Amino acid sequence: QVQLVESGGGLVQAGGSLRLSCAASGRAFSRYTMGWFRQAPGKEREFVAGIDWSGSRRYYTDSVKGRFTISRDNAKNTVYLQMNSLKPEDTAVYYCAASNNLLVPRGADQYDYWGQGTQVTVSS
Repeated sequence: QVQLVESGGGLVQAGGSLRLSCAASGRAFSRYTMGWFRQAPGKEREFVAGIDWSGSRRYYTDSVKGRFTISRDNAKNTVYLQMNSLKPEDTAVYYCAASNNLLVPRGADQYDYWGQGTQVTVSS
């Protein structure tokens, strides 16, 4: 069992930056693939970024490549999402998730544990 708590969301102007954190409690955080998802009003939850247990493999959805960076610190049981050059279309609730799948899946149904989400709002 893993409990996930996101933080770091907020209101930012277009072009600005935010850093999201996801603190995990429970057993063996380093065993899990971690992902960030987002959900805008009226839209489905979408994959944003994922990272394998070691941090050596990272994947991004095309719309955030070059702007967002996912990282993890297994000693601190924390995964991060650095978001730069934010755009209004990045506005959404951002969720952290943990998966037992070692292959960094993009489907939300492949993730076993979820945080409560943190709101990110980008104004134009």
